[in-house]
Amino acid sequence: MDPGAGEGVAMVRTNDDAVADAPRGNWVDRFAPAAVKPYARLARWDRPIGWWLLLWPCWWSAALAAGASGARFPDPWHLVLFLVGAIAMRGAGCTYNDIVDRKIDAQVARTRSRPIPSGQVSARQAGLFLVLQALVGSLVLQQFNRFTFGLGLASLLVVAAYPFAKRVTHWPQAVLGLAFSWGGLMGWAAVFGRLDLPAVLLYLGAVVWTIGYDTIYAHQDREDDALVGIGSTALLFGRRTRPALAMLFVVTAVLMGAGLWTAGAGVAAFVGFAAFCVQLGWQVVRLDIDDPDLCLAIFKSNSFAGWLLFLGLVADCLARQWP
Repeated sequence: MDPGAGEGVAMVRTNDDAVADAPRGNWVDRFAPAAVKPYARLARWDRPIGWWLLLWPCWWSAALAAGASGARFPDPWHLVLFLVGAIAMRGAGCTYNDIVDRKIDAQVARTRSRPIPSGQVSARQAGLFLVLQALVGSLVLQQFNRFTFGLGLASLLVVAAYPFAKRVTHWPQAVLGLAFSWGGLMGWAAVFGRLDLPAVLLYLGAVVWTIGYDTIYAHQDREDDALVGIGSTALLFGRRTRPALAMLFVVTAVLMGAGLWTAGAGVAAFVGFAAFCVQLGWQVVRLDIDDPDLCLAIFKSNSFAGWLLFLGLVADCLARQWP
């Protein structure tokens, strides 16, 4: 990190400049019109892993609820709504986070080329874009029952708190988990119009899972974070990250497994769940906190873990229909 790159010292870049921590050759850099690129980068459309991780608890919960209700398959309309909502609200959350963190981002090597600190977009322009994305999210919420709509609105309180958590605690990943895992409640509520123990257990398990994978991600920035003076579980755990991660993923497995059990999930669901747990174990074994590229790759592998659990839950719905 360059300590001199503080407030008012952000680099001036053109709209064609790529963001340092975005994947090379992504579709935004290659195909998006110049006027759209800064906003696409604000919303992280060039990095789909974020909305996948936001989406998985929604789809898991929808599939678990489908099995519990005796449905043949999770409601396809709900799955589409959750997909659109995840993309919109992940983009809105990233935009809000970048507005709040613009001075900190200007001091961190990996983030100083983002649209606001690099001068591609003003905070006011970003604010207007935030409102637009939030409106899309609101339209999605309005398609659900009244209970689910209110539940979705309640998540905004946690989302609003997240950017400030790292200023006062080493556990911002826990606040992120509370926000990013909210879909674990939403999918169930969309089917039943209420919350029950299986959804709560699934949600809590997803919260702990999020703490785990975002700790891996945070190891890319731990040196800059320490210099800037913000907290993270990567800094808190340090060289103890591997055993801490193992413990987090064990708790994840216990909570999610209990959620499946209390929902009456069948063998196929537990096969998918077992594969999910094996993938989490692979992450613990493979982790090297001194290799940022490997940390990023392991972090991204959580999307594959999400598929394993979801497909198991869907298979369980289908298996219940067999004579």
